[in-house]
Amino acid sequence: MAVTQNGVKVTTTEEDRRKAIGLAARDNSGVLSPFHFSRRANGEDDVTIKILYCGVCHSDLHQVKNEWKNTIYPCVPGHEIVGLVTEVGSKVGKFKIGDKAGVGCLVGSCNSCESCNQNEENYCSKFVLTYNSVCADGAITYGGYSDKIVVDQHFVVKVPENLAMDKAAPLLCAGITVYSPMKNLQLNKPGKHLGVVGLGGLGHVAVKFGKAFGMKVTVISTSVKKREEAIDRLGADDFLVSSDPQQMQAAMGTMDGIIDTVSAKHDLVPLIALLKTKGRLVMVGVPEHPLELSVGPLLFGGKTITGSLIGGIKDTQEMIDFAGEHNITADIELISADYVNKAMERLAKADVRYRFVIDIGNTLNGA
Repeated sequence: MAVTQNGVKVTTTEEDRRKAIGLAARDNSGVLSPFHFSRRANGEDDVTIKILYCGVCHSDLHQVKNEWKNTIYPCVPGHEIVGLVTEVGSKVGKFKIGDKAGVGCLVGSCNSCESCNQNEENYCSKFVLTYNSVCADGAITYGGYSDKIVVDQHFVVKVPENLAMDKAAPLLCAGITVYSPMKNLQLNKPGKHLGVVGLGGLGHVAVKFGKAFGMKVTVISTSVKKREEAIDRLGADDFLVSSDPQQMQAAMGTMDGIIDTVSAKHDLVPLIALLKTKGRLVMVGVPEHPLELSVGPLLFGGKTITGSLIGGIKDTQEMIDFAGEHNITADIELISADYVNKAMERLAKADVRYRFVIDIGNTLNGA
């Protein structure tokens, strides 16, 4: 029979399919428990990966609890996937068995629209997400909280040998989410001044990439307690407490661009005031509720607010290669598969520095 899984339509039989185990949520309680399912057989353009590590993104928490009102249960989350290649199809040229490989947020797209032709599969109207995505035939995709995945080679990236796989995993979402706008909006120039709003899973890697680009990086946070962390541990040049009017006033008009990673409701006008003339405020967080905005501060100074969604596959490979060259990884807390529900509870309270990563290879089967 013909099935579509993780973006590719193939003809297969039940005998051809590969048994898999993962952690799935069955309802909006978000509680994850063992789930047995199957992956498609490896096709001629496919790469099969034995998953060793998978990051826990904040969007995983939203998704398993159906907070975005689009969850398809059972839901196997995970789009920060790193592991080893165990099988390649006959038309696969850039991967071989044993290679370190990664899969991010996308596993499929139309391959023919303007966005795809410009290597921006992330803006394809028919993209297929790594999990909780509906394919043309109605099948759904299952993500990286599982022991294996089969993906079209186009959507698989090589992971540099020098990067620790557990610490590299979050780069497949958090890393590309901040790298892409820095590059594509030309904020990644030495000497430019970058503001980073929020010091979480996205923000901390934004600081690292910004410094690697040779930029001056200022962290903007509501918590004065994060000053030492931002400057001493992550290498930021400066720190602003956004609730301190004097600090914000002193920094007005000094920043070329700001990456806003915050998903909670917050005031954008004070951030716009920090921008130089024609500066850009880039939204990469997804607040649950609409934000209010006064247009006046944009007009006086020709300033721009723009959004950015992850990145295309070409940029993702470029990002992780750059990370390898500059030894950039995420700061993580490695957890066992049986701890994932507790990790979700802590994530909801922002109680993690800065990314949970599940040790899939060593602990999933015992979850």
